[in-house]
Amino acid sequence: MMRNFFKILCLLCISVSLSGCLYPEKQKMQNQLPYKEQIQSVQSAVDQFQKDEGGILPIVTKDAGTPIYQKYVIKFSKISPRYMAEPPDNAFESGGVFQYILVNVEKDPTVKLLDVRMAQKIQDVSLRLTAYQQSNGYPPFKERLSDNVFTLDYEKMGLKEAPTVTSPFSQKDLYLVVDGQGSIFVDYTPDLLEALKKNEGKIKQGEDIRELLVQSSEFVPAYSLPYTIDEKTNTPIFLTK
Repeated sequence: MMRNFFKILCLLCISVSLSGCLYPEKQKMQNQLPYKEQIQSVQSAVDQFQKDEGGILPIVTKDAGTPIYQKYVIKFSKISPRYMAEPPDNAFESGGVFQYILVNVEKDPTVKLLDVRMAQKIQDVSLRLTAYQQSNGYPPFKERLSDNVFTLDYEKMGLKEAPTVTSPFSQKDLYLVVDGQGSIFVDYTPDLLEALKKNEGKIKQGEDIRELLVQSSEFVPAYSLPYTIDEKTNTPIFLTK
C-alpha cells in the first residue's frame, strides 16, 4: 500500500513538473499566432474610443515621414482597461510578436498586424551594412533591381548566404533589398505575384499594389518599398518617382 502511495506521489510530481515546463511553450505559441478574435476585440475597442473621443484615434505619435504601414501603431494604454481588459497575448506590449496597427485611418480605421520579428532581422543586417560602409565608404551593392533599389553582396558582409525573413502572408522566405541611402527593406515580390494572379486586369500601372496584400490578410507589408505593376507582364515592379 505504502509503495503504491509513493508511486502515485511520484507520478503526480512528474505531471506537475511537466505541466510547468509545457505551459511556457504553450504560452509562447499563443504569443506568435494571429487570432481573428483578438483582432476583432481590438477593433471594437478602437471604434468605441474613436466614437467617445470625437474622432481621435488611440495611436502612438510618430514622425510624418514614418512609412505608412508602420505609422499608426495602436497605443494600448489609451484603450486598456477602459475598452478592453488588457492587450492581447500576441501583442508586442504583452510579450508577443505582433504590433497592432491601423490602416485606412482617414476613411475606415482598420486593425492589422505587423510582425516585429522582421525588424529584428533587418536590424542585424543593418548593423553589418553599417560596419561595411564605415570600412569601405560605400554599401556592398550587387545587382541593380530598379532606380535606387539594389540587392546586397552578403558575402562581403561576412554572411554565407543571403538572409531572409518569413512572409506573414505566405510563410515563404523573402529576401532583403537596399536603397541608395543604405536603408534595408523586405522584398514582397513573391507575395505580390500571387496577389496579382487573383486580381488580373483590376490594377493599373502606377498604382501601389501593396494594398492587395492588406485587403486580403490580417497583416501589412511592413518595411517595404512601394510597388506597382508592369502591365506587359502582369508582374510587380518597384514604384519609382
